[in-house]
This record gives sequence, C-alpha cells and structure tokens, in this order.
Amino acid sequence: MPGLLRTVASRAAPVLRGHTVTQTANLYTRPAKEKIGVLETTIAMGFFTVAILGPSGWVLAHLEDYKKKE
Repeated sequence: MPGLLRTVASRAAPVLRGHTVTQTANLYTRPAKEKIGVLETTIAMGFFTVAILGPSGWVLAHLEDYKKKE
C-alpha cells in the first residue's frame, strides 16, 4: 500500500505544481570599480563582529539573570 501511494504521489505532484519559474542570479565577473582599503575593511569587519557576537555575548553574560525564577 505505501508503494502505491508513493507512486501516485510522485506522478501527481508535477501535475499539481504546474509550471515552475526558473530563477537566475545576476552575476558580474568584472573587477570592482574601487579598491577597498585596509582601514575600511577593518572597520567593516569590526562592525560585523559586534553585530553578530554582541547579542549572543550579552545573553551569555546575563545567563544567571535569565535562570532566576522570581
């Protein structure tokens, strides 16, 4: 019985889905127009580090406060 259901589902699924739209990405293979300097890269990496690790660090630093049941 499961084999029959699998066969019916595999044949009915493409018909029920209809036409699918194929998405393509716009990729450009040219070099960048401007070079990004070391200082700009360092600042950007610092902001990303704070944005990603800041909230999780806050939660870990205040974990005991969250465990309290008052």
